[in-house]
Amino acid sequence: MSLASLAALAASCSEEMRADAASASDSALIDYQRQLAAIARQIDLAAAAVSAEVAHRSRRELGYDGLAQCLGARSPEALVQTITGASAPTARRMVAVGTLVAGPTHAWLQPIVDAVSSGRMSSEALMAVEAGLGSRSDSVPASALREAAVTLVGLCLSGAPLSVELLAARARELRADLDAAGVALREEQLRERRFLRLVPQPDGMTRLSGLLDPESAAIVGAAVDSATSPRRGGPRFVDPSDVAAASALVDDPRSTEQIALDALVQLVDVAVRTTTLPGRRADVRVLVTQADLDRRAGVGFLEGQSAPVSIETVERQACDGGLVPVLFDDDGQALNLGRSQRLHSAKQRVAIAVRDGGCLAPGCERPPSWCEVHHIHEFGRGGATDLADGVLLCRHHHMLVHNNHWRVERRDGRYWFVPPPGVDARQRPLELPTKSAAVRRMLRAG
Repeated sequence: MSLASLAALAASCSEEMRADAASASDSALIDYQRQLAAIARQIDLAAAAVSAEVAHRSRRELGYDGLAQCLGARSPEALVQTITGASAPTARRMVAVGTLVAGPTHAWLQPIVDAVSSGRMSSEALMAVEAGLGSRSDSVPASALREAAVTLVGLCLSGAPLSVELLAARARELRADLDAAGVALREEQLRERRFLRLVPQPDGMTRLSGLLDPESAAIVGAAVDSATSPRRGGPRFVDPSDVAAASALVDDPRSTEQIALDALVQLVDVAVRTTTLPGRRADVRVLVTQADLDRRAGVGFLEGQSAPVSIETVERQACDGGLVPVLFDDDGQALNLGRSQRLHSAKQRVAIAVRDGGCLAPGCERPPSWCEVHHIHEFGRGGATDLADGVLLCRHHHMLVHNNHWRVERRDGRYWFVPPPGVDARQRPLELPTKSAAVRRMLRAG
């Protein structure tokens, strides 16, 4: 059968199933689902085989003559993703599955590969078993891993088949039974893969992505589960107050995912308020002009975030966490606190951070938390440790000033970057405007 005929048959089948599903009996509906899943596994396997061949024709030694490179893709997985419209993880899985089925690198995986090739198990199951059982070692021979693979196939094909998640968990359990001494090493390997990434989005939101190692996941998961349990069909409560709280959560207009995020944010907020953290305390500073605050209109800014927030949010933050007043003159210069010590005080650093909004160097986007306070006039040569004498520079630009003989000057309330003669013989100064959106707004209003 040609692919065109198969596509036509699939379209016809899809149309019939959509029409029949609503009128099918319960048993027929379940049977439809089971048969369609088996067909989908075979189609998925065929797509994986093609993806593996794409990867083979794009292998590294072919260089720019490889298929992916010729078509402008960075990698075979990227090419598969472009062609299929799948997500990046799905494209990677398709290539990996196709490669494993074509010729498994581990002979002990053959029982799983055979079950996948016959459509009895899914490609996700193959990847779960491979990851869960791991590779052979001095203490775990290939024969033991093959026996474990046979056991897992039997569990999947039994009357009560395992989900992919439970299959992965069972594979890890079997590996632990075979190699208890290696559990600590595998735990450390998982821990080394942990990460957290905050990615600002164009609309002002921030995407949170990461991986939690098992211990971290247990702590965070337990806290989030506790906050969302009643919504997700958690345990029933006997205490009247618990019943009322659970009912309120069930009726909450927020989605379960929104409740989970809000709970996580609240936990972090409580932690930073009650715990002394290394380095600077993780306070969230709200920047707002006095004029906007007085008239309860306009906007404010959360330090480190590009999107403005409403005055209502500013007032809520001020009510919840208190407001540290930082006064500005007409030039946007924070009030001089009159300190005379060698280093700027914590309050002075806050004032300078609010005023500058980050590294003042042209084109630099480092936020205040990444910056150091630079003395315009060195303290050892008579410079004062006051607000006007300090500016925020990231470490790179701070070292540039000291090591490459750049200079920061203050003229009429504004700051300027003066290059050394080797960079500009005329030493034309570059203005260093504030990076603080709140200060810019105040200057525009003035």
